[in-house]
Amino acid sequence: MKAIRIQQTGGPEVLEWVDVDLPPPGPGQARVRHTAVGVNFIDTYHRTGLYKLPLPTGLGSEAAGIVEAVGPGVTDVKPGDHVASAGILGAYSEASNIPVERLVKLPAGVSDEAAAASLLKGMTAQYLLKRTFPVTPGQTILLHAAAGGVGLIAAQWAKHLGCTVIGTVGSDDKVALAKDNGCTHVLNTRKDDWAKRVREITGGAGVPVVYDSIGKDTFMGSLDCLAVRGMMVTYGNASGAVPAFEPGILSAKGSLFLTRPTLASYTRNKKELQETADDLFAVIASGVVKIAIHQRFALKDARAAHEALHSRNTTGATILIP
Repeated sequence: MKAIRIQQTGGPEVLEWVDVDLPPPGPGQARVRHTAVGVNFIDTYHRTGLYKLPLPTGLGSEAAGIVEAVGPGVTDVKPGDHVASAGILGAYSEASNIPVERLVKLPAGVSDEAAAASLLKGMTAQYLLKRTFPVTPGQTILLHAAAGGVGLIAAQWAKHLGCTVIGTVGSDDKVALAKDNGCTHVLNTRKDDWAKRVREITGGAGVPVVYDSIGKDTFMGSLDCLAVRGMMVTYGNASGAVPAFEPGILSAKGSLFLTRPTLASYTRNKKELQETADDLFAVIASGVVKIAIHQRFALKDARAAHEALHSRNTTGATILIP
C-alpha cells in the first residue's frame, strides 16, 4: 500500500509518499481501509520534532474507514463495519492495522468523512468543556482559534451548553464563520487589543476559563483575561511552545490555575474512549454540532495540506482522501 512517511524532522518538504508493506492484522487488531484521514496540528508537531518520535515514522492520528479483516480473538468489529480511530500514529496511509480497543464504531448519521474530520477534534472539545473545566450555563468563556477545527466544534457545543462564547480569530475574513458557529463576540488577535476587549465585554470581571490552542503568541494575554481563580487551559501550540515563566505570575494575576491537557489522558482505555466518542456522535447526529470540512486534499498531497495549515488560512476541518 501507499503511505506518507518521514525520514527526518523538518518542514512539509520532509513528507514522502512511499510504498509500505502491511502484514495481516495480529491478535486484537483490525485492518481498516481508510476512506478519510483527519489532519491536525499535532501532526505538524510530530513532523517538526516538537513532539519527538523515533525515525523513520508515519504521521497522522485520526482516520475513518471500513474494516477489511480482523486478527485472532477479535469479536468487537467485523469486516464491513464503518469505524474510526484517534490517537493511533500512522493514519496518513491507505490502510492500517489498529488495536480494536482504540476503534469506535460509527453510528447511523455520522459519515466516514465527518468522523475523520471530527473524532480527534470533537473529543478534544468534549473533554475541554465537560471535564477539564466543566462549563455551566450563564458563563462567558474565551475560546482561541474559534474558526479552527476544534474551535468550530467547541463554540457550537459551548453555546448549546448555555455559555456566551468570546472567540478569537487570526483574520477578519474568519469573523463571520466564528459567529455563525456559536460565538457571540469575535476578536481578531492580529489587530484588536483582545485582552482589553475581553475585560470590557465581561464588565471588568474577566472570564472563568480560557481555552488556548495558539500557545506562545496568546499565552500571556490569555492570563490577563482570566477572573480571579480562573483556569488557563493551554492545549496546543499553533504559534509555538509557551516559553518558560515564573509560577508567581499565576498568583499575581489572581491565584490562577494552569493545565496542559492531552486527549490521551482523557481517553486512557476503551471505556473512556467510547464514552467520549458517543457524547460527540450524539451532538453531531442531533444537529447541535455541525462538522465543517473546508479543505480536502488527496492523501498523496499531504505536504500541501500541511503548508495550508501553517499558513493559518484554513478554517474548519482538513481531511485527506486516500
